[in-house]
Amino acid sequence: MSNNNSLQGAKIAYKALDDKLALDIRVLDISNISSLGDYFIIASGSNSNQLKAMADEVDEKMFKAGFILKHTEGLQTHNRNWVLMDFGDIIVHIFHKDDREFYSIERIWADARELTVEELTAE
Repeated sequence: MSNNNSLQGAKIAYKALDDKLALDIRVLDISNISSLGDYFIIASGSNSNQLKAMADEVDEKMFKAGFILKHTEGLQTHNRNWVLMDFGDIIVHIFHKDDREFYSIERIWADARELTVEELTAE
């Protein structure tokens, strides 16, 4: 089961994505089905500039809250279509909306419990 610190981080990442108008934000609790971490956060954007802005906002808000970005992929390419941000127990996937449909990552993690908006916005 995920810990409270991870849940707080997932909420921070969710809000950062929401602030940058991310599309279809999903937060999956993977703590009971994987050792990769506690939460997968998946969101979409409509162009590479928006994806970069979303990633920058998540990085800034998570850093201010004490979460360290351990690894990132996809930000260095000019044509960003999938950005992965690894904060340890929280892994953020930011897709271009067309690529998200193609990869269908939610289907792979169908056994995970999805957090509700109410859970993510509760103080």
